Formats: sequence, C-alpha cells, structure tokens
Amino acid sequence: MDLTKDFIKTKQPCADGFRWFLRHHHEGSNYQDLLDALVHADRVSDACWLLDQFGPTNETLILDHLSADAIVFAGSLRVRGNIDVDSMVRVGRRIDVGGSIVVGESLVSGDDIRCEGNIRSNGRLESGGRLKAGWGIEANGDITAKADLQVAWDVRCAGHLRLDGQASVGHDISVQGSIACAKSIVCGGSLVSTASVHAIEGISVGVDIKCGMHLEAGWGIKAGGAVEARGAIRAGESLSAFETISAGAGYGVFAGLNVQLEAWESSARVCASQKPDSLMSGWWAGVRDV
Repeated sequence: MDLTKDFIKTKQPCADGFRWFLRHHHEGSNYQDLLDALVHADRVSDACWLLDQFGPTNETLILDHLSADAIVFAGSLRVRGNIDVDSMVRVGRRIDVGGSIVVGESLVSGDDIRCEGNIRSNGRLESGGRLKAGWGIEANGDITAKADLQVAWDVRCAGHLRLDGQASVGHDISVQGSIACAKSIVCGGSLVSTASVHAIEGISVGVDIKCGMHLEAGWGIKAGGAVEARGAIRAGESLSAFETISAGAGYGVFAGLNVQLEAWESSARVCASQKPDSLMSGWWAGVRDV
C-alpha cells in the first residue's frame, strides 16, 4: 500500500506528524516502510496512529529472534525464538512466538497472541483474539483479550483483566484491579482480585477465591478452599467451597438467582464448612463432599 500526502491528510494527522512526513516522505511511501521509518525516528506513537487509521495487512514477518527498541508491524509476526523489546510491540494481526516475550512498555496485537514460553509486559497487554502462553503471563498494566485466555502457569496483572472468552489457567490468577469475563473462569490455584470479579458463566478454582469487592457468576461458583469477598457474593446457580464462604460486612450471600425456587434443592445448593452468616438465598446443603 502506497501512502501519499493527500491520502494521509484525509485522516487529519497532527500538525507535527504531518510536517515530519512532508520533510521525509514528501513523494509518498510504502505503508510498512513508513511505519518502520517512524519507529526509527522515535515516533512510535505516530506509527501506532497510522496503523489505527489504515489497519492491518496480510504480510508476515518471520524472524529467528527479535531484539529492538520498538516494533510496529501491520501484518503478522512470527518469531522462532524470543522477543525482547525495550518499549512497544504493536502488530496489526497475530503474534506467534516459539520462546518468551519481554516488552518494556506494551504488547498489542490485532489478533491472537500465542507464545510457547512466558509473557511479560511492563505496561498493558492486549490481544485482539486469543491469548495463550505455554508458561505464565505477567503485566504491570491491564490485560485484555477479545477471545479465550489459556495459560499453563500463573497470571499476574497489576491492572484490570478483561476477557471476551473463557479463562483457563493452570495455577493462580492474581489481579490488582477488577476481573470481567464473558464466559467462565477456571484455574487450578487461587483467584485473587483487589476489586470486583464478574463472570457471565461460572467460576471454578482449585484453592481460594479472595475478592476485594463483589463476586458474581451467572452460573455456579466452586472453590477448593475458601470463598471470601468484601462485597456481595452472587451465584446464578450453586455455590460451593470446602472451607468457609463469607461476604463483606453488611453484604449478603446469594445463590440460585437464576434458578426457579422449585429447583433450588438440585441447582442452587450452597455447601461449605459452615453455613454462611449472611446467606440470603439458595438451598443450604451442609458440608461439601470430597
């Protein structure tokens, strides 16, 4: 794709960025060449703006290893080894990595991110499709995925976690903000959030659930340890824990919110080591069987 000055002007670029383009590419430029030139000139934000305006391409960049200050590529990126980038990795389509990914600021793709190793971003992590890591994921900003999240080890997020698909995590999920999941959350360890946790479908964890505000699932909630929230606990169907279930002071514990009263005994069961003090709805079934 060739970009002329008139074509770019129709997108209403900032004055400083357009002056730079006129000085360096007055006769126009190939799309990806212009992205590369902007990154080389330390104008990464302008390169990202250009990608936002003109969208992804079908090109694929294949590398053995990627080490750079930054990269903005309009197509797909495939790296056989590791990615080690000081600031931003921004890709129009998908990212496939055979090793690990470490970025100093942010990692953003227009489609899937699939990494055989570990993913670490010192800023935000955003996948326009599925987000998959063969090891763990750690981000010092928000984590967003437009499809499923699949991680073999831990997920550690210093911001909010937003998923348009299902979360399947082998060990712990630890989030400093809120968690919003359009499907189910399943993890083998503990689920910890300093704010609210909301799953449209169910929540199932191997150990504890600790929530800094409200805990809510449209289906059931199940924990291999305790369930603790500082706000309300709301389950559309059953609610089960091996240890205690406790809501915050002044808040209630609700099960069976999406189940008819006649079906509570089978589909709105509440099980724990002791009956929750603030159980407002659901069928108390006593101690959960192993």
